[in-house]
Amino acid sequence: MERSRPRGQGLPPYEPLGEPMAEPLAMEGLCRSTVVTVEPAPPPPPRDHLAWSLCSTLYTNVCCLGFLALVFSIKSRDRKLLGDYSGALSYGSTAKYLNITALVLNIFVAILLIILVATGTITLVNLFHQQQLQREQHPYFGPT
Repeated sequence: MERSRPRGQGLPPYEPLGEPMAEPLAMEGLCRSTVVTVEPAPPPPPRDHLAWSLCSTLYTNVCCLGFLALVFSIKSRDRKLLGDYSGALSYGSTAKYLNITALVLNIFVAILLIILVATGTITLVNLFHQQQLQREQHPYFGPT
């Protein structure tokens, strides 16, 4: 099946190409090109973990690790502002590891506290229950 054109429209008029130019083109009449050199994007600045260090300091400061992480985070931010990215990266990674250590210790202390409260409650309930049994067996036991 062939596609056909509507019959009233012909092809647009084209001008035949002339002979190739014997004279070279003059450069004065043409637009000059502009060369733009594009530098690669700078690497993102290293992270300083300041917010995490602040939370570690304010909420759970086990063994002053949160405070130390805050100090290293501030040092990292200062180095980043000075343009020393390797120093900022070093201080930032130290702050990150201090924050991770503080977080692990806080989780350990919280679990230990929950276990101690649970076992203490169970012990107190058992002790109270034993006292009740002793009072039932000896009605005259205690002050009169």
